[in-house]
Amino acid sequence: MANLTLSIDQQILLEARKYALEKRTTVNRLVRDYLAGLSGQQEGRRIARQRLLAAMDRGIARIGPITWKREDLHER
Repeated sequence: MANLTLSIDQQILLEARKYALEKRTTVNRLVRDYLAGLSGQQEGRRIARQRLLAAMDRGIARIGPITWKREDLHER
């Protein structure tokens, strides 16, 4: 595991410590979990994008004929 040094506002750190204490964890663990979540979100988005592109290639979504005019959609 690698070490990371951060510069953070004193008040933010104090609030983070209070939050961590309430949750029975550490600020270090909060930051690690947050960063791990970010990387997981990136991977999840990549997988979703791949699935969407594959679905489009297979033609799963069918679009029928356009039976409306743009003006009709924006009519007030």
